Amino acid sequence: MFAAFAVGLAVAAAWGLSNARWSAYLTQAERTGLLLYDALSRGAAHPEGIDITRLAAEDNARAERGEFTQVSGLPRPAYVTIAPILPDPSGGSGLSLVVVSDDLQYRVADLAIRSGQRPAETLGQLTLLMARYCSEPLILAKPGAGPWLRVEGAPVWGCGAAPADLRLPALVLGLVALGVLFTLVTDTAAKFAGFARALGTRQRLGGPESYEAEGPAELRALVDSVNAYLEAEREQLAKRAVVLSGVSHDLGTPATRLRLRTALIEDRDLREKLETDIDRMTSIIESALTYTRAELNVEEPRELSLGALVEAVVDDYQDLGHPVSLAAGEPIVVRGGHSVFMARQGASVVEGAHRVIVTARPVSIQRAVSNLVDNALKYGRRAVLRLEADAETATIIVEDESGMTSTDEIEALMAPFRRGADVQSVDGVGLGLSIVSTIAMLHGGALRFDTAPHGLRAMFTIQRS
Repeated sequence: MFAAFAVGLAVAAAWGLSNARWSAYLTQAERTGLLLYDALSRGAAHPEGIDITRLAAEDNARAERGEFTQVSGLPRPAYVTIAPILPDPSGGSGLSLVVVSDDLQYRVADLAIRSGQRPAETLGQLTLLMARYCSEPLILAKPGAGPWLRVEGAPVWGCGAAPADLRLPALVLGLVALGVLFTLVTDTAAKFAGFARALGTRQRLGGPESYEAEGPAELRALVDSVNAYLEAEREQLAKRAVVLSGVSHDLGTPATRLRLRTALIEDRDLREKLETDIDRMTSIIESALTYTRAELNVEEPRELSLGALVEAVVDDYQDLGHPVSLAAGEPIVVRGGHSVFMARQGASVVEGAHRVIVTARPVSIQRAVSNLVDNALKYGRRAVLRLEADAETATIIVEDESGMTSTDEIEALMAPFRRGADVQSVDGVGLGLSIVSTIAMLHGGALRFDTAPHGLRAMFTIQRS
């Protein structure tokens, strides 16, 4: 900011100094023109920086015939601008003026002429016009019926007399400073935006345990605070997993003794009730431990065939005699991303679901699919799986035949330890959908539900990479 402020001051100073110098230069040229009129028409003293000489007889004759370009000593090439000045009503004689330049003809029509303007002011406007351009002009002047005169005034209106114009360098410097400042600002904003994107995907595959960022002190302080928070979060989850593991381990021995003692009970109904309670107790601990491990995100991701994984899960359930099937293998249409060269998305056909390659945690994905299938079997009697994919995501769809027509209740059950109205008739602890939703989130996706022709459709979506 201080550098930009200093550059702004320098640009403003250079611009103002250049304007002041040019204003003084042009004012001097106009004032010289006023004095030059008196010197030519009334024989007054020559203005400073002006040299007036008579033309030789031959050149005077050529000027009388209008052959101005033939006059000797003129610049080559010679561009002639004729600018006669009428006589002064106060007694000054009229002037026949010819401006000869090596670069251009002057647009005398652009001279500022007002009503009642004196001839001296007209000549001042002409010399002002000559000073505006970088040229080396001279004037051929004939006062009244006198001889032609050569008027040279390079120190007044020549290119070398003009002050250095610092406005263009100042403008370039200002634009460069503005570009540097804009780059720094956008780069700082981009660093904040990049950190925000990285933080938004921290629970996806390959996310770092801590972050590093270069930039302003505010960004570094923010990154340090986030790293401290993530470390505290990991420690909290790890402690939770340790506690649950310890509880699960410590309950193992009493649960085993209970099973042994329960087996000695002769009353069959009582024995079955006790065994059911023991199984439910251990199942709650194991489910809570599985949920915590999913939150810890400890499994390393790797490339795998999602179609092959789904087929393996279906085969395992079919081997156990469960009504689980894989939908007819239709070619998967993979939609490509948007292109700057085409308005429509491209598409390609993948023959066979086993060719859908993703980067994921296979054990977590298999657990999520198994949980969805178990839910479909518990509440919908059968499960039909299907795999869909595009260029960025892959979706495993599990349909049941529960007859449910609303997704409100099932979406509410994704919260931990939430169970449906049939809690007494269906086994479970209320963590199955929570685990699936957590696994989907860790893979950059989500778990959604929709209605199917005979029940509900669970859609487990993950990022492919």
